Amino acid sequence: MGDTTVVALDHVSLTIEQGDFVAIMGPSGSGKSTLMHILGLLDLADEGSYNILGQEVSHLNEDALAVLRRRMIGFVFQQFNLLPRMSAEENVCLPQLYSRGSFDGERGKELLSQVGLGERTGHHPNEMSGGQQQRVAIARALVNQPLMILADEPTGNLDSASEKEIMALLKSLNEQGITVVIVTHEEEIGAQAKRVIRMRDGRVQSDERREALAPTEREIRSEDFFSEAKEKEKSHLGQHFLQAVKNLTVNKVRTALSMLGILIGVGAVVAMIAVGRGAQNAIAEQLSSLGSNLLVLRSGAHRGPGGSMGETGATTRLTVEDATAIARQVPGVKEAAPYVSSRGQVTYKSKNWNTSVLGVSPSYEQMHNYTPQAGRFFSNTEVSARSRVALIGVRIQKEIFGDEDPLGKEIKINKVNFLVIGILPEKGASGPFDQDDRIIIPVTTAMKRLFGKLYLDSIEIGAVSSDATSQVQEQTEKLMLMRHRVPEAQKEEAFSIRNMAEIQEALTSSTATMTLLLSVIAAISLVVGGIGIMNIMLVSVTERTREIGLRKAVGARRPDILLQFLVEAVVISAVGGILGILLAWVATLVLTYVAGWATSITLSSILLAVLFSTSVGVVFGLYPARKASLLAPIQALRYE
Repeated sequence: MGDTTVVALDHVSLTIEQGDFVAIMGPSGSGKSTLMHILGLLDLADEGSYNILGQEVSHLNEDALAVLRRRMIGFVFQQFNLLPRMSAEENVCLPQLYSRGSFDGERGKELLSQVGLGERTGHHPNEMSGGQQQRVAIARALVNQPLMILADEPTGNLDSASEKEIMALLKSLNEQGITVVIVTHEEEIGAQAKRVIRMRDGRVQSDERREALAPTEREIRSEDFFSEAKEKEKSHLGQHFLQAVKNLTVNKVRTALSMLGILIGVGAVVAMIAVGRGAQNAIAEQLSSLGSNLLVLRSGAHRGPGGSMGETGATTRLTVEDATAIARQVPGVKEAAPYVSSRGQVTYKSKNWNTSVLGVSPSYEQMHNYTPQAGRFFSNTEVSARSRVALIGVRIQKEIFGDEDPLGKEIKINKVNFLVIGILPEKGASGPFDQDDRIIIPVTTAMKRLFGKLYLDSIEIGAVSSDATSQVQEQTEKLMLMRHRVPEAQKEEAFSIRNMAEIQEALTSSTATMTLLLSVIAAISLVVGGIGIMNIMLVSVTERTREIGLRKAVGARRPDILLQFLVEAVVISAVGGILGILLAWVATLVLTYVAGWATSITLSSILLAVLFSTSVGVVFGLYPARKASLLAPIQALRYE
């Protein structure tokens, strides 16, 4: 203690015989409790030898001693040391958790009946008197059929009636062949023993036998006990899980607060991934609706006189003839569709609607998967004749016609009459762009009769395959430069060709990057939640130090204690993770319903969230669990 060395036991030499009833007596500080702790393998002497059944045990490690304790020794403590969260039956069966990996309820009930508590098996310690609690502790000491019972002041906290009951019970057990060693300072208790050892200043002052030792019939072989001490036993996760749930439900508010950080972190991560994946899917769907293997040719800007950026010159403006030439002359081109667009005011009877009007050719139908859901697409003949025919989107159908069938009806677009010949397939909306809010008419009709345009906005080119797009892009640019006789100085800016696949890849990559960034930010809360779990578990270790000492006294090894606290941390994080997934699911539903955002929760994101939250529990629960497992059993039992 500090700079002072205290010799608790000094040259003690004694032998305890099988079947004996020994009382170790002496004043406080005499060393009797230390002697009992060494006898019970809870502590080790700094020097000397300790033999059990002819086997030296002073060199064994803590785990090997724990196995010996649970098979050979039963403890009865002055403070009873019953776990308040367990019933009498569960307290009795606690040593079985470490000796066999499960509770034998029948054995527990049998022992409780043996000590006179057959009707109190389901009661908790706070529902029993001191004498009843001590009898439960004695039943617990007997559950693994020990060779010896060590009782530390077993009657110190009992009234005289309970004291007599406990001593009668211990005598009865001794008569059955069980060795009983009592540490006491009460003369009336010591007088009931067959042998009394008196201690003072760490030495054996006297050793008096008061009653002859009767022979026992129980045959004991050392190999039955020491072979097990060397085994590496497996812990049973199921029981540890049940114990963890029971321990966590005791402090519900604290456990809930511990879960909160994990819940928010997992919920945020899953929600961010869901929004990101939804955005990727929406982009992919939107671009796929434009058609596969698609290239878009546009006029490029070039510098006008004086080097300033001027309007595109006549040599680079696109015409319907350009589209025809591309379709016929460029190898690998499946279709080429001229394209113009503008806004238009649509009226039918008393209703009107402002929408997007597209002028295209019949090839647009196949390139963009725009086969009408009702009616038909216009033909090349109607394009040549500049026919006033139109296909309308489902949004316009609802706004203008309501429940009326629009096919065959005439509408006005910018005061020009058009015959509705088809209804476009539903494509959906993404943000401000609604693909169902549009009208498609022949390109020539749009240019000459509606918009007054002489040139195309763009030409959409469909390649025969994705592998051919690069070649088609190169050949198309060469053809257009030749057709428009573009000067050498203006060739680089004369035309621009966009590859939809490249745009899709870029947008998907950007969305994935933003999703990852948001997920990393959200994951920070998981780390904060993990720190909260570590804090709570450290508090729990401190609060339950005596419990840890008790568990070790009844046979728990270091791995058993480590696993118990680690499972508790994992349960907190796993349950928090599951609740976080439910929170994310609700959040995505709200986002979809209120904001119209596309979301997508996948099985992989759920599994990732559960794995991550469980890993947080393992990582941040490992230190408190290890700290608990390293507690010396005798120090833990003495903790106040």
